[in-house]
Amino acid sequence: MHNNINPQPKKPNANTPNAFKKIAENRAARHEYFILESYEAGVELFGTEVKSVRGGGVNLKDSWIAVENGEMYARHVHISPYEKGNIFNRDPMRDKRLLMHKREIRKLHDKVKRESLTLIPLSIYFKGSHIKIQVGLCKGKKLHDKRDSIAKREVERKLDRVMKSQHR
Repeated sequence: MHNNINPQPKKPNANTPNAFKKIAENRAARHEYFILESYEAGVELFGTEVKSVRGGGVNLKDSWIAVENGEMYARHVHISPYEKGNIFNRDPMRDKRLLMHKREIRKLHDKVKRESLTLIPLSIYFKGSHIKIQVGLCKGKKLHDKRDSIAKREVERKLDRVMKSQHR
């Protein structure tokens, strides 16, 4: 006798293809830039770098992405040396090659050149067992834009406080 009822779905863990686990986020980028579009790119890393990333040793602050010879490189992405590593540890500030389709890289490079935009790594995360970087196509904010976004955030906080105090 075969039952057609499906068992309860399994909870996603780090090894399932749809599971996301955020490692690091570039919060300063959201303050400094308007994020127009975002893309997903793979990262070319070496063994001890992967182990360090799994341990959370990543810093995206002050990092950016450059396109050279049809390839994308993440610059100033700091991956701490693996503490149990040896001679195989790489330079923490080396340029990391990003993996995207050539046509996507060309499209992004054209937009950056034509519209004076910039490419910024927004976050780094696990997607299943692969390490991915969220690449943002960004436009720099002026000082008054930053002040406006700070003012909006403050107003939202005050509204939240008032709403919470009224519900009690």
